[in-house]
Amino acid sequence: MASILPSPAEVRDAASRLSGLVVHTPLIPSPGLSAVAGGEVMLKLESEQTGGSFKLRGALNALLMLPDAVRAKGVVAASAGNHGIGIAIAAERLGIAATVYVPATAPHVKREKIAQHGARVDASQPHYDAAEAEARRAAARTGATYVGPCTGRTLLAGAGTVAKEILDDAPNVATVIVGVGGAGLAGGIGGYLRGTAPAIRIIGAQAKHTNAMTLALASGKPTDIPDLPTLADGLAGLVDAEMLQQAEAALDGIVTVDEAAIASAIAWMHEAHDLRVEGSGAVGVAAVRTGALKPRAFPAVIIVSGRNIDEDRWRSILRSDTSQGTNR
Repeated sequence: MASILPSPAEVRDAASRLSGLVVHTPLIPSPGLSAVAGGEVMLKLESEQTGGSFKLRGALNALLMLPDAVRAKGVVAASAGNHGIGIAIAAERLGIAATVYVPATAPHVKREKIAQHGARVDASQPHYDAAEAEARRAAARTGATYVGPCTGRTLLAGAGTVAKEILDDAPNVATVIVGVGGAGLAGGIGGYLRGTAPAIRIIGAQAKHTNAMTLALASGKPTDIPDLPTLADGLAGLVDAEMLQQAEAALDGIVTVDEAAIASAIAWMHEAHDLRVEGSGAVGVAAVRTGALKPRAFPAVIIVSGRNIDEDRWRSILRSDTSQGTNR
């Protein structure tokens, strides 16, 4: 039976297609995390990608694969923010009309970046799942193509180019740690690594307030959860059957971390690496720092998936963590 994940060949084709259009992001050592984990830990800085997250890879690959007649009808997306930024940038480059539906709670920095790149932003819905439902209705009504943030082989193949870069830069990597919402990034990475280096362990991390995938993997069923406030807004939302299949095919395990651990990881990344990281990008770091995730094999790579966090919120986290004496 064909895998729901993209093949290594599809990921390599995506890498060729995206060459010169996306950043080959840095892979850097993290002495502090290595000391905590008891082995070499590196950080894959997708926070330094154009648009501030890995999402441009999948969005651009998906739009590049659309026929001209389909592009002419425009695209519609639902997003917690970063996928919308990727869609907006890709659509701007290709001359495609785009509308992005985001929840009313989406960070302002994400909404502003989407608008800056020419996409129409609709923030009328209260949470991500409602925004997705509205986006799908709009696509059906207008004839535009719906481009989801977590599913679709062309989207996953673009996301999988992160794994190709990791192996190109560190062929001996033994563990990859990735933040998980709907398993789009995990699915793309899994597609490449399962067919190229199957011994590499892929471990997911998510916030306890966005733990739909953890629950879905435990039950084997699609799962919805309450919409709770979280620093990891990019990992929020339900898990449908396709997302669950992707995670089952890609992941060797998954862990959760609480909001305090995520906040502390955000502050620590600034202190230790002079990096601005959003909550969704910090969950893997939080998991290793707290011991929720103890890699079995090294070197381990944590994917830092994005940096788009509102300035006021970021500054507040830095001040709070320093005042509590936990920024170490």
